[in-house]
Amino acid sequence: MKLREVILCGLFIALITVGTFVRIPVGTDVYTLQFLFTLLAGLMLGARLGALAIGTYVLMGLVGIPVFASGGGPAYVLQPTFGYLVGFILQGWVTGALARRGVPTFRRALAACAAGMVVLYALGIPYFYFISNYIIDAPIGFWVAVWYCGVLQVLPDFLLCVAAAYAGIRLYKAGLWIRETQETQPRSTAPVQGAAVHANRMDV
Repeated sequence: MKLREVILCGLFIALITVGTFVRIPVGTDVYTLQFLFTLLAGLMLGARLGALAIGTYVLMGLVGIPVFASGGGPAYVLQPTFGYLVGFILQGWVTGALARRGVPTFRRALAACAAGMVVLYALGIPYFYFISNYIIDAPIGFWVAVWYCGVLQVLPDFLLCVAAAYAGIRLYKAGLWIRETQETQPRSTAPVQGAAVHANRMDV
């Protein structure tokens, strides 16, 4: 990894940690900025580094560093919400991969963030249901879990997707995304003599 990649990965690990403890009350619910920063990690760092940064954050929590909302430690896998932490890793990869299929635009970035949100729900909600019903004996119906953990969260989470896509594209235009090796410039049909061809892309 290059120094710039290490610095940005470390920055996003810190941002995700801080975002976990930034609590924004909306009505009877409380939201954090954790999801926003995992989306931006995917956009700015790319699929590989985005997943790596988020995965490092999750690993830090599992070894006992109190970076999760309720602390940390190996026993955190028994928390109903741990499925969302695992989902963040895959969400970062999906968001980063989809955002780079072509020239990044706001619509492409938003679609990538929305796809990441779907992945997060697909992992988080079933895990929440399973742990609640079969591990900690706090029974909840599956469709009740879908309603409270999914349907009621779609609008605020989609607004975070919009914010991440907007900020992500601004950062892309500012030249702050990390390049990924699979990203290439369109080939020229004319021969290149004595000139180097440079890619100008950024990582999620």
